[in-house]
Amino acid sequence: MESRSAPPGTQAALRAIRLLKAFSEQHPEQTLVELQLAAKLSKTTAHRLLGALESEGLVERNAGTGDYRLGPGALALGAVARSGGGLQERLRPVLEALAAESGETVTLEVETGGEMLIVEEVAGGHLISASANVGTRWPMHATSTGKILLASAPRLRSGLGFPLRAYTPNTITTESAMDEELSRTQEQGFAVVIGELEEGYSAVAVPVHDPFGTLAGAVSIGGPSGRLTRKVMNSLGEMLRDSVQNLSR
Repeated sequence: MESRSAPPGTQAALRAIRLLKAFSEQHPEQTLVELQLAAKLSKTTAHRLLGALESEGLVERNAGTGDYRLGPGALALGAVARSGGGLQERLRPVLEALAAESGETVTLEVETGGEMLIVEEVAGGHLISASANVGTRWPMHATSTGKILLASAPRLRSGLGFPLRAYTPNTITTESAMDEELSRTQEQGFAVVIGELEEGYSAVAVPVHDPFGTLAGAVSIGGPSGRLTRKVMNSLGEMLRDSVQNLSR
């Protein structure tokens, strides 16, 4: 059987796609030579195409080793693909309602590459409120969205390398403390962070499932710790949990 040739004028695009597909969970970072061999390209062609992909944020360089890895642009595209089936569209009215009711910023985030990626956001009504751009990535262990996914999907915990990085004095870094935190999170049905990613910032999150019951991401409400006290966070967590559960039903 003859192999089907590529449409005219698409060779460069196909070669760039082969470079992107060369990355995997087993090989998330690779050298120029490794990518060249995997994509069956000359070193010059591979270097030129990687430069183009890097300019668009689809790949980036490790500052320490110079190796290539998928960039934030590729992660954002992957998040959009993972949230297919109208997840963002389906949740947008809920996010807007939660932002209006709480007055705080509400985000929809998904896990990708061991980090949380913001795929949708609705700003709060307060003059001083949390603000982050769609496409921003955060560490799982220091965010409410990351914690709720870690509590909901134990398989994700295997990717944590202890001791974890401390972003503030409040960041949970040890395995025993994280296990205790995730157990508490499972019991209450929502995750809370108070000054763990950034001092003065607090957030609460609940998991989101797709129409088939598969864990798809998390929704969070976040803002200044001065307004979001522990008591307020618990109240918001219950409201958030009930709102998303009603949506699932």
